[in-house]
Parts: sequence; C-alpha cells; structure tokens
Amino acid sequence: MSELRQNLVNKEWVIIATERAKRPEDFIKPVKLDEPVKPEYSPKCPFCPGNESQTPPEILRIDDDKGDWLARVVPNRFAALSPDCDPTRTINGLQRGIQGFGYHDVVVESRLHNTTTALLPVSQVERILELYRERYLQLQKDPRVAAVIIFKNHGEAAGTSLEHPHSQIVATPVIPQSMRNRIEESTRYYDDEGQCVVCKVMNEEIREGRRMVAETEHFAAFVPFAAETPFHTWIVPKTHRSHYLLMSDEELHDLAGILKTVLGKLYYGLNNPDFNYLLRVAPWDDMDSRGLHWYITVILRLNKVAGFELGSGIVINTSLPEDNARFLREVQLPND
Repeated sequence: MSELRQNLVNKEWVIIATERAKRPEDFIKPVKLDEPVKPEYSPKCPFCPGNESQTPPEILRIDDDKGDWLARVVPNRFAALSPDCDPTRTINGLQRGIQGFGYHDVVVESRLHNTTTALLPVSQVERILELYRERYLQLQKDPRVAAVIIFKNHGEAAGTSLEHPHSQIVATPVIPQSMRNRIEESTRYYDDEGQCVVCKVMNEEIREGRRMVAETEHFAAFVPFAAETPFHTWIVPKTHRSHYLLMSDEELHDLAGILKTVLGKLYYGLNNPDFNYLLRVAPWDDMDSRGLHWYITVILRLNKVAGFELGSGIVINTSLPEDNARFLREVQLPND
C-alpha cells in the first residue's frame, strides 16, 4: 500500500508509491554504444583552456604553481540578471515588478572538457567549494542582494546546455518564496520545539541508519524519509551551521570528500545520471539564526512532473528511499 510521508523541513507531503515502486536497478541509465568519446579539449567550448576570450572577464580564479588556472568564476554570457541596473520597484495596481538586477556567474570546475565532479580529485572539488565561498562573500557586500543561490546542473534533463563541467551562482534582489517557506518552517519548529529541525532529522537518520548513504567526521549523507525523487540525497553538516560561510577549512575539505563520494556512487551506480545539486543556505541577514541549518540537496532527474503534481503540489516518488540508500551504500568506488 502506498504511503504519504511529510518532509518536516518544508512541511510538504510526498507519496511513496509502493504499489508501483521500481527497484533501484531500474533507474540505471542505459549505455549508448554509439555515443562518441568526448575529448579533453573542444575548440568550440568557451570554458576550455585557451578559449578564455570567449567568456566575459573572469571574476575569481585558483591557479596552479605555474600560474595556469585550475578553476575560475566568470559572468554568464547569457545571464538571466544584470548588475548594471538597480532593483527599482514598480507598482501599477495589482501589477508588481522589479528591474532585472542581479548577478549570474558560472564556476568553471576543471580544465578538462570531458570530466564531471564525481571524477575529479578531492583537491579539485575543494577548490570549487572555495570559489563558492569567495564569490558569496563578494556578493553579500552588495546591499541590493537579498539571496544567493548556488547550484549545479548536470545533464540535459537537468537543464545544462554546455557539457564542460560547471556550476552556477545567481544573486537576486528578492528572497525566493521556496527559500522563505523553509526559513519560516524552520523558525516555527525551533520556536515550538526548542531545537533545529534539520539537526533533528539528521540525528534521527544517523540513529536509524536505514537511509544513510555515507558519513564522515563532519557530515552525514542520507536519502531522507520523505524523499521527493528516487535517490534524492541530503548532505548535512553535523555541527549546527546556519550558513555555508560559517564552515572551517577542515569542514570544507571534509565536505569536498563526501560530495565526491555521493556523486561518485551515483555516477558508477546509475551510469552517470542527470542531476541537480543545490546549496540550501539562509539569506545573509539570517546567518545567526539558531533555527536554520544549511545543507546540500542532490536531486536526480528521473521523474516527470505531471498533472497531479502540478495541481496538488504533492510529488509522487516511485522508489523506496530505504532501497535507494541501500543501493548507494553498496556501490563500490574505485581508488583514485
């Protein structure tokens, strides 16, 4: 019989459709035998080394000992928002608008065209995370910025248009409603229960163990009880942190390792599936909140949103979180 489960962090309901549940093996991406081998360098790719003139002037970079860049941040050439205007509000009756102010950056994650985060050394994943931190620190100095969203699209179904490994950073003049809902629910839970809801969920997942994927000194990775999609995974800091910027360098290094582990298990276990990952962080002004807890969400693009989901806001997960977690735990990763 199917079951409705509630995500305590955002109070959303999820239907775990056990009657039509698929085995984890059913989600393995089929191998395309005729798929061409991707080169390490593409002359048409703006993110490949030697093609830097094809991108706007870079904002940040991390170099090797020779002065060659290892990872870099550049403005998105097709940015959704622009810093070259002010977030002027207009109100005309029921019509409200704001000029398209904001920042839209690309983090070029590697010099190699034909790789992905799961295959990078931990040191390179750490550089990517360092660039997230440094760029966020820059963006929060602009008083016009209300929220910063850091995310990665991997694969066509996840919305990527360039195959060179990259992620994105977008700063907006408003707090998105989904972010506001999480803030309000987390704050309400803390006021009612006197503890952080994400800490509560994480500690329960560690204690129960059935949905755990990986664990390190500073982080826990698990498929949550009310996972919205197959293999939906959270990576949560064990120490209460309201914001990504509050991590120590030791924690950042540990995060690089567990992020690579989780993405590696997905890569090798499911044959490089399409996914998004998101950093769930509080807005800068809520950084000191005791009720907010940042984490990373990894969402595989395996389900199609249909009429019921659109009409109700309730998603249907056709795979059991417990089975997904067991499958990922059992995936053996090659030694680097």
